Amino acid sequence: MSRLFPSGIERTTERAQIVDSVVSICNQFDDRYWSQKDQLKEFPYEFREAMASAGWLGMTMPIEYGGSGLGVTEAALMMRMVGH
Repeated sequence: MSRLFPSGIERTTERAQIVDSVVSICNQFDDRYWSQKDQLKEFPYEFREAMASAGWLGMTMPIEYGGSGLGVTEAALMMRMVGH
């Protein structure tokens, strides 16, 4: 995990948990999954559901509106892990 954590972003326990959780989800969807979605021109509903179930889609929304209340840095970190 440490090699995945980007330099320049302060490492906190919460951010390390984000990296671990998102990488764990992404590891469930291999290149074959993405290639098949691309070839069939299908939306990756299973991936979206996995990310939504883990709470990552509403992470920057305020808690009172059903989000996690996290910041833009955490959202960027999550997106970096998805694209890794």
